[in-house]
Amino acid sequence: HIQDPASQRLTWNKPPKSVLVIKKIRDASLLQPFKELCVYLTEENNMIVYVEKKVLEDPAIANDENFGPVKKKFCTFREDYDDISNQIDFIICLGGDGTLLYASSLFQGSVPPVMAFHLGSLGFLTPFNFENFQSQVTQVIEGNAALVLRSRLKVKVVKEHREKVQNGIEENGVVAANLEKEVGKQIMQYQVLNEVVVDRGPSSYLSNVDVFLDGHLITTVQGDGVIVSTPTGSTAYAAAAGASMIHPNVPAIMITPICPHSLSFRPIVVPAGVELKIMLSPDARNTAWVSFDGRKRQEICHGDSISITTSCYPLPSICFRDPVSDWFESLAECLHWNVRKKQNNFAVEEEE
Repeated sequence: HIQDPASQRLTWNKPPKSVLVIKKIRDASLLQPFKELCVYLTEENNMIVYVEKKVLEDPAIANDENFGPVKKKFCTFREDYDDISNQIDFIICLGGDGTLLYASSLFQGSVPPVMAFHLGSLGFLTPFNFENFQSQVTQVIEGNAALVLRSRLKVKVVKEHREKVQNGIEENGVVAANLEKEVGKQIMQYQVLNEVVVDRGPSSYLSNVDVFLDGHLITTVQGDGVIVSTPTGSTAYAAAAGASMIHPNVPAIMITPICPHSLSFRPIVVPAGVELKIMLSPDARNTAWVSFDGRKRQEICHGDSISITTSCYPLPSICFRDPVSDWFESLAECLHWNVRKKQNNFAVEEEE
């Protein structure tokens, strides 16, 4: 029961025993921090450490004899093969914002608290510096930290499953036409932390998609596409497309057009409780493409639909200080928000 999201605190019912460490792949600068963190977790805190199998396949880790005894204690998993959703107490990310998005994608249900260290290029979602990681990790293990619950989007994609049926065979045996026949529906679900992007893909034509809100057609998007984002995603692609930036504690969904062919199509914010549905317009010249936090990109054809609601499984992000301070510091440091030279004051003239 959340009374005030701004004062939400991390509390443990029992001391945490297992931690998932997510490291950015193909980044040599993270090898030493990764090793130091894992040694500290296993030897100093006697914790069970889960890592992705391909992380340990890095030659710099596989051939390190000193790291061998620590590596033997790890539990490994493979994305899309192993389910670790009920085995993790909290998550530590080493890298940029992409590591947090990847952590979100691993948990389609409830997400453990995430502690993200800024070791990447942007770091808007990663408030912790690695210099004093021991004391900061200890505070999290002891339950002394603030939380921000980052809302996610539950996305359901319904596709008309089609197969080609040969029809109209001429006398000489040549097939005159290949028709597509609907043979069922394919349903896929995703949990999205930043945004759902619907765009025109490789086509040279404008995208032409209809947007419904709670079953009512609200507009048709004619342009490069549309972004449906969470408040967390408002500082990502949506901000680049001209949307406002929304604090993650605000319950809302943002709808932002991408290069609309209309002077009056402005980004809008709708309540978090609505259901959005996106479909190709009946008279659309081309198909559309959709991606979820930049992943799982796929084509959307006539008759397919994308339903978007606020997920009941937010991502609990551990704060460095508190939700307000962390967010505005990220705006200033990462996006240089409202940075300009200050105006000079008037010189005070002495009275004659």
